[in-house]
Amino acid sequence: MEAAALAVGWQYRVLRPPDPVLAANLGWLAGYRHPRYRGAELSGRVIEAFRRPRPLIEGVRELGDPLEVLPVVFHALWTGVLSAPLDKPLHERVVVTVGRAGRGLS
Repeated sequence: MEAAALAVGWQYRVLRPPDPVLAANLGWLAGYRHPRYRGAELSGRVIEAFRRPRPLIEGVRELGDPLEVLPVVFHALWTGVLSAPLDKPLHERVVVTVGRAGRGLS
């Protein structure tokens, strides 16, 4: 198979299935990828709340009602505005901070 791919100028790789925890976290966050979860009025405050690394629930509670705030935080994690380790299960004590896409924003 690899030789046939190379003969036509393609690359050939066999990929392993993603880590189940990573896949579950990405699947969860993907549910919040739609722009409606951006929360324009909260987005700047979300960045400020996580400017220093802290547990997810601490930042969320500082911002207001978790039912209103969590979707905005999950969207920010999906888009890279916020960052958290995704190789461990997401939970309320996971440490969240500003991600690459959030630096310079507020």
